[in-house]
Amino acid sequence: MSRRAAHRRLLLSLSSFREAGAPVRRVHPLYVRITHWLNVYAMACMFMSGWGIYNASPIFGFSFPQWATLGGWLGAATIWHFSVMWLLVGNGLVYLAGGVLSGHLRRDMLDVRPRAVARDAVAALRLRLPHTPGRYNAVQKALYLGVLLLGVLIVLSGLAIWKPVQLSGLTDLFGGFAAARVVHFCAMAGIGLFVVVHLLLVIVVPRTLPPMITGRAHGGRDA
Repeated sequence: MSRRAAHRRLLLSLSSFREAGAPVRRVHPLYVRITHWLNVYAMACMFMSGWGIYNASPIFGFSFPQWATLGGWLGAATIWHFSVMWLLVGNGLVYLAGGVLSGHLRRDMLDVRPRAVARDAVAALRLRLPHTPGRYNAVQKALYLGVLLLGVLIVLSGLAIWKPVQLSGLTDLFGGFAAARVVHFCAMAGIGLFVVVHLLLVIVVPRTLPPMITGRAHGGRDA
């Protein structure tokens, strides 16, 4: 065994020892975990029912496969979409309220810098992304802030499509009903891209998943 290999094994052993001996701390409060997993369900239903609605009148030259849609026909897909919409919006408001009142948003997300995002993105591509339990890296911060903005956009454009007469001013703001549909679809695609990147980051740093279930992890800090 080379000296470098022996040194690396020693460092790994020390790292494992420190992690095993580190205190177990609360890194994700209960409201974060509940809203996170409710979002998983709600977003899956919104995506699939939305694809069913899209298939009834496609904007672009493609349709989504029937197995990926929810409802089976336009009427049922619309019922699913509008019903789960209230769950998603209410869940988002609970998350925002909890984040503001607890200082979670200000403390953990609003200090993101472009240089830090670029640095952590390169580290993620090299599979060397550092992670401290209870703290978000710069890529995560940028993604969460971006998806929150997309959430606002998709709600407003969705309202413009849902009530184009009653909310004609909002519909006109998007450039009309057809343009609002395009904005709504693009916001959906952006959120879908966020989900893909989010899952890839979990794959790169898999130890981020258990704390989102239990709320606790070795090391880190109390949330």
